[in-house]
Amino acid sequence: MTVPIFELPDELRLSLITKQFPCREPQIRALATLLNPSSAPCRNLVVYGTEATGKSAITTALLASLDGDSFKHAIVNSIECITARHLYETVVGKVAAAVEWEAVAPRCESVSQLTVELSKMLRYTERPDGFRFVLVFDGIDHQREAPHTLLPALAKLSEIVSPSLYHPLSSLLIPSLTTLFILTSPPPNNLLTTFTPNLHFPTYTKPEFITILSLSPPPPITPSTTPTETLDLYTRFLSALHDSLSRPASRTLPSLTQASRTLWPKFIQPILARTHTVKEFSKLIVLARVHFQDESLLDPTLSLSPPPTTTTTTPNPTIKTTDLATLLPTTARFLLLSAYLASHNPTKSDLTLFSTFHHGRKRRRGGFTGGRARKNGSQHRKIARKLLGAHAFVLERMLAIFMAVRTEWDPASGGRTKNGIVEGEQGLDNDIYMSIATLASLRLLVKVGGGGDVTDLGGKWRVAVGWEVVRGLGRSVGVEVEEWLVE
Repeated sequence: MTVPIFELPDELRLSLITKQFPCREPQIRALATLLNPSSAPCRNLVVYGTEATGKSAITTALLASLDGDSFKHAIVNSIECITARHLYETVVGKVAAAVEWEAVAPRCESVSQLTVELSKMLRYTERPDGFRFVLVFDGIDHQREAPHTLLPALAKLSEIVSPSLYHPLSSLLIPSLTTLFILTSPPPNNLLTTFTPNLHFPTYTKPEFITILSLSPPPPITPSTTPTETLDLYTRFLSALHDSLSRPASRTLPSLTQASRTLWPKFIQPILARTHTVKEFSKLIVLARVHFQDESLLDPTLSLSPPPTTTTTTPNPTIKTTDLATLLPTTARFLLLSAYLASHNPTKSDLTLFSTFHHGRKRRRGGFTGGRARKNGSQHRKIARKLLGAHAFVLERMLAIFMAVRTEWDPASGGRTKNGIVEGEQGLDNDIYMSIATLASLRLLVKVGGGGDVTDLGGKWRVAVGWEVVRGLGRSVGVEVEEWLVE
């Protein structure tokens, strides 16, 4: 009696997997046909689809059902591998464990060495007739530090390890390898080989969602409710849940399952309170409308903003500045205040405000008018500079203002300078440029034009905080910034 060349997969095994994974029978049968040694095995196979479509779970279950003396498999989760070398060594280790190979190479640094190790275990070792090995790379498109030739090189493994399907001197099958790639969205011709079978796992449709979730219905709502009535209400509930959450927010089966389990007790609450019956589905939908619009059901970490209250509260502008004053050190606060003064005061007023050559102390608000007094001051009213936008300033000017006001704002610091940097009693203050870099990283100071060195004294900057923040920040160090602004 001749042995048939092609045999269909075992129906009993397929029925068990189909029952475990409903709405995926075409994909299960195609995958079993392309992997079963007695059906139509292929050298390379690409299984692709979006997230949570059953690719990895169905592949794992099918390979476990086919596993035996003449069929072995190894599944490598590429996301768990940090580098390409880690991937190679993981492949060698899992293949050796599957075929019970003891002499495992301690290191595997390239695809060439991987080919040698797989050839030792699969090609040059005596195996049963019809033996086949399936090597699965799950999520290979998310492999870290992967060279661009990784996928084509892995696709060539089956040609090197198993160069032919039949032995030239007999009709017996020799050891063969099938490489299976599980991807999300493969690019065209990604393996650079001729005709690689591709198996698509599409996203579940609305009827499939309802069918899968209806296989595990909830218990009867009340003792007087029959299981049929509960299942009918639950099916209509799933349809409304899919229409409200699946399209705009959730497109995966796990998230929709989580939402149904969370929303179902709230949906049947009026029935438990005996204000409505199971037959009044439309009224139940109206009462649960708020819950169907709550996307936090998909992710418990999300929370809706609280509804506005009618209680009037006095705005407290120091809430934000208190946190900022707590986070910033003293030097960074003084630098930010100096940057605000440099950005809002005209350059010609610096000598009058911050110089001590004639007066022995710095002049503050009211000492500089910015020009001659007008005969009729009521003709034009100027807008306060603190209400205008911030202007760009040179870093050297900001440091000069900082050096001038630091001795008055912080009497404990010294007043000597050296090469444009403040030098206190304990030596050169080296954290000034570090504070500037910190303010720039926090986007409190913005470099005009971008790029360039932070320590460039000729670079232009702009302060990115408003008046309320600066006033609170100044009061945290005992400085009234308004006294240092020119009207």
